[in-house]
Amino acid sequence: MTGKDDNTKRVIIKRKKVFVRTADHGGTWKVAYADFVTAMMAFFMLMWLLNATTDKQRRGLADYFSPSIALSATSGGGEGALGGRAMSADASRIQMGRGGITNSEANGSTEEDGTLKVLEAAIMGKGGDSLVDEELLRHVTVRLTDQGLVIEFFALAGSPLFADGVPTDLMIQLLASVAPEITSVPNALAIEAFAASEPVVARDPRVWPVSQNRADAVRRALPQAGISLDRVVRITGHADRRPVASNPLSARNNRIELVVLRDTVPPRVDGR
Repeated sequence: MTGKDDNTKRVIIKRKKVFVRTADHGGTWKVAYADFVTAMMAFFMLMWLLNATTDKQRRGLADYFSPSIALSATSGGGEGALGGRAMSADASRIQMGRGGITNSEANGSTEEDGTLKVLEAAIMGKGGDSLVDEELLRHVTVRLTDQGLVIEFFALAGSPLFADGVPTDLMIQLLASVAPEITSVPNALAIEAFAASEPVVARDPRVWPVSQNRADAVRRALPQAGISLDRVVRITGHADRRPVASNPLSARNNRIELVVLRDTVPPRVDGR
């Protein structure tokens, strides 16, 4: 019996532990959170830049990122649905760097630009002698924009454009100096006034009525310079909302913009 037990095979049982490997989700939320924080930081930086930059700087930045690749206005196809013509032809032609708008919608026609550039050159003396006296020219800048030719008159320390709401002799001389060129074109006019900030914050800021009154005072002074009031289609007071000098109290922020618009004066209707 003892021998029989010796011949019996010993049974060995092995238990294996099986580990099922699952995907590691422990850090996924961190990546999503980091993306969210980055997007929020970019958003707040964008808001800060919009508030810290001037309109001219924003326009320059927009022009920098405008596409500069000219798109073909017509296709090379033959007969078909469009008859060999592109959808971007004619009035809807895509202009380089201006999206789907036409010349007249963006910067006016080439002829208009040429007229306004000649006007600019005559005022600033780019082609020779200037219409404006050299001393007065210190108070004048001219620039061509989408709305037209902007003639800016600005004050300097000790040389104001207004005294108690009334145009000074300097302002009258500035208007008279550019009047010959303005009367040579039929374009409508707009007057925009800007004022320097007040040194003390008031409950009812005076810069709003001050700028509006200055714009109207310039309008009333136009006939004295030989410019018809019928050509004025808009006057606007901007208060101190668009300073050009870093110091909001600077006299340089007291300025008048006389805009020679791209549109001509609409015909008057009898009885109106």
